Amino acid sequence: MQKKLAVAILNWNGKNWLEKFLPSVVQFSQNADIYVIDNLSTDDSIAFLKTNFPTVKIIKNDKNYGFAGGYNTGLKEITNEYYCLLNSDVEVTENWIEPILTLFEKDSEISAIQPKILSYDNKNFFEFAGAGGGLIDNLGYPYCRGRVFDDLEEDKGQYDDETEIFWASGCCFFIRSKDFWEQKGFDERFFAHQEEIDLCWRLINSDKKIFYTGKSKVYHVGGGTLNKQSAQKTYLNIRNNLSMMLKNLPFPKLIWLIFFRLCLDGVAGIYFGLKHGFPHLWAVIRAHFGFYRQLPGTWKLRQKNQKNQFYQSKWLIFNHFLGGNKK
Repeated sequence: MQKKLAVAILNWNGKNWLEKFLPSVVQFSQNADIYVIDNLSTDDSIAFLKTNFPTVKIIKNDKNYGFAGGYNTGLKEITNEYYCLLNSDVEVTENWIEPILTLFEKDSEISAIQPKILSYDNKNFFEFAGAGGGLIDNLGYPYCRGRVFDDLEEDKGQYDDETEIFWASGCCFFIRSKDFWEQKGFDERFFAHQEEIDLCWRLINSDKKIFYTGKSKVYHVGGGTLNKQSAQKTYLNIRNNLSMMLKNLPFPKLIWLIFFRLCLDGVAGIYFGLKHGFPHLWAVIRAHFGFYRQLPGTWKLRQKNQKNQFYQSKWLIFNHFLGGNKK
């Protein structure tokens, strides 16, 4: 009998990650079907899985579609009621699934949920990608409870609650399959980075809820595909963030906010260039031109309804860098 939950791990040449972390997933996911969606890896990932994890189901994509397209393509073959999209560099813990399913069963309006995400290398601290639940400020900058820009908090139980958030992290992303497909999945033009925030924003604009539960926890390495110092990551984050705002912001806010963000990105580009080198400055410039190229298609994807109040914090960037607010 098919189980309610499918844990789907996207893989591209990640045999080493699977070898290290898949055992914890198999051990602690007895109530789930486990899939690996492979983006046409050129290493021996598939042979390794067949030899060592015969109970794990394998879905082979015909090319590397990236994170967004890879999941959109692979998940078409999975019909479970709930999906968990899990990064290959995540260690799960005992009882990580049950609190999530309990929340889903409690409230049918909850579409997506994330657990507490801690650092695998420093287990007392939150991890960059998701921490204690994703939020957004009034300028469209994503941040988390437990992580503001690059500043991470120590886990002292301050986020052991269950609460509504703005976005759930793609590194461990639970979602109702029907809601995923009603939104037509991820925006594949994003390729990777912030596609889960865009999807959550669309769900919120459709009167759905995004939740966090501190009763479930996982440990994430982070940077398994692109590390934080990658110029390509800078490019994808800035381009995708601008496209996401254009798709989801209510129109009165849209014009001034996009213009203001373009100006702030210019300042950020100079900062990145001085701190990390010219490739990061060039990445910001490329991101803007990438946003302009996508603009006609992005405009067509705007939803009919946008929430007027979408943010949880005002002027986060100024409060953080000028006001010293690190939490």
